[in-house]
Amino acid sequence: MLTAEVLDAVGGLTSHIKSYAAKLPPIVHLSAVPSAIKPSFEAVEGYETIVSRVRSQSAGTPYKTLNESFVSSLEAFEIGNLLGAVQPLLSVLDHLARMQRDNEIEIGRIDDKRLTEYRTALHKILPGNQPELDGAGGGL
Repeated sequence: MLTAEVLDAVGGLTSHIKSYAAKLPPIVHLSAVPSAIKPSFEAVEGYETIVSRVRSQSAGTPYKTLNESFVSSLEAFEIGNLLGAVQPLLSVLDHLARMQRDNEIEIGRIDDKRLTEYRTALHKILPGNQPELDGAGGGL
């Protein structure tokens, strides 16, 4: 398994999460979505396929340590816990950056750009990234 393949998986999962997030009303508390608003069976099946592929291909590679985060993300996605699905993927991206820094893996310029793009896309899904909320929580 190569870094590009791991990033392909993260990109696919990010796409599933973005599609699901777009269907949610903006005022829903994202960690406790009502049971009527869960990802479709097809979306969950697609997500699970990506996670299964990563798990099977990562055996015996430095990427094997990422499997737990991918599974955590899948479990959260299945029940509609958007934040629970995003956080493990951000953890995967952080882990890849650490592996690169520690010279365990090499990430080329193109893959480094993809890593940044996926991180940005996932951060945009998190609450508090809406422009109308800028400055909120700053006190009086």
